[in-house]
Amino acid sequence: VQLQASGGGLVQAGDSLRLSCAASGRTFSTFVLGWFRQAPGKEREFVARISAILSSTSYADSVKGRFTISRDNAKNTVYLQMNSLKPEDTAVYYCAAGQRIGVYEYWGQGTQVTVSS
Repeated sequence: VQLQASGGGLVQAGDSLRLSCAASGRTFSTFVLGWFRQAPGKEREFVARISAILSSTSYADSVKGRFTISRDNAKNTVYLQMNSLKPEDTAVYYCAAGQRIGVYEYWGQGTQVTVSS
């Protein structure tokens, strides 16, 4: 499985962005999909995930209520809608895929999100 993230950019605080992650492979619908981010000088952290069958979602407390993860299995794509962006959301965002929750075997290359104050 190969993952290609896109949609990052430079925005102002309060703006919105939608990240996309397109995947190759015919088993996309069976994967748990997640978004992670890594800010300069910090460790990579979990942002959101969506399960395979029921599309149940989970979010980090820092983004809950502002970010929404979704998937389109017909397009082999997972999205991260980011609203009310804050400067502390600035990071490289990575998409990931795995066979079960918490175990991500495949990672995308990352897309930079920069939020100015």
